[in-house]
Amino acid sequence: QVQLVESGGGWMRPAGSLRLFCVGAGFRFDTYVLRWYRQAPGKEREFVARITPGGSPTTDDSVKRRFTIIRDNFISTVYLQMNDLQLEDTGVYFCNAINTATGREYWGQGTLVTVSS
Repeated sequence: QVQLVESGGGWMRPAGSLRLFCVGAGFRFDTYVLRWYRQAPGKEREFVARITPGGSPTTDDSVKRRFTIIRDNFISTVYLQMNDLQLEDTGVYFCNAINTATGREYWGQGTLVTVSS
């Protein structure tokens, strides 16, 4: 059974840090591009970061120099290290895995991040 399970969300004050985790199962994790998206209340889901099977990362300009995406294929896990959190980082963060050769794609259920003072 295919699964992507996120964890690590919660409450943090501005300028604080959180690390999100996403564990995959039931598919060839190491062959998938892994991505983080987020959805703020009342807004569309937006791209945050991605990392290729070989480990090449890309982050959106809105989080560049604050967020880092890392993957560990040995334990089928992708992380999102979030530093210097801002109020506008509040939202549900979703993990996504996509195989660009086959188009097969999976989503996690999301983990809520709340940044407030």
